[in-house]
Amino acid sequence: MNDLALHPSDTPDLCTIGLVSISDRASGGVYPDQGLPALRDWLARAITSPVNFIERLIPDEQALIETTLIDLIDQQGCQLVLTTGGTGPAKRDVTPEATRAVIDREMPGFGEQMRQISLQFVPTAILSRQLAGIRGQSLILNLPGQPKAISETLAGLQDASGKVLVPGIFAAVPYCIQLLDGPYIETDPAVVEAFRPKAARRPPKES
Repeated sequence: MNDLALHPSDTPDLCTIGLVSISDRASGGVYPDQGLPALRDWLARAITSPVNFIERLIPDEQALIETTLIDLIDQQGCQLVLTTGGTGPAKRDVTPEATRAVIDREMPGFGEQMRQISLQFVPTAILSRQLAGIRGQSLILNLPGQPKAISETLAGLQDASGKVLVPGIFAAVPYCIQLLDGPYIETDPAVVEAFRPKAARRPPKES
């Protein structure tokens, strides 16, 4: 769902999510960006409560990344911001540095879990520097740059029967947003099941 007409006062559970694809070549038109579609498509399938996306495609410039993250949270009101790209060891990979510069608190468990998931596929996952942190009452997540890796880290790993083998990071995101006094995010368990302690769960809606 991407409905700019939605407003938090009309839908209290509306979650405004910033999506940022960071790539010199994609932002310069050298090739089509794949990051934003991958993020948007997965989240649209996973989230069943009201959601609004605000998208940005920018180059690997630390100052621009910082101002983009600040604008999305402080001005646009995003409770959640997901970035893709710029988390490797290359000289132009500065997304973690930009994120660290604008957050108040780091949430290291997200980055640890993303690397744990990616290590199931490639040994070079240890080169990734994804991190997460909180700015004000909003959560920022640095995701990998490849669409397949984005889906894997968000959803986790499942066997042929659908049993979760390694939990994805998004299972913890709705409760994190809730703890930050944000909206109550509901998900489709077929895509990813949000985990909350029993005391934090809402009763099922009556049909």
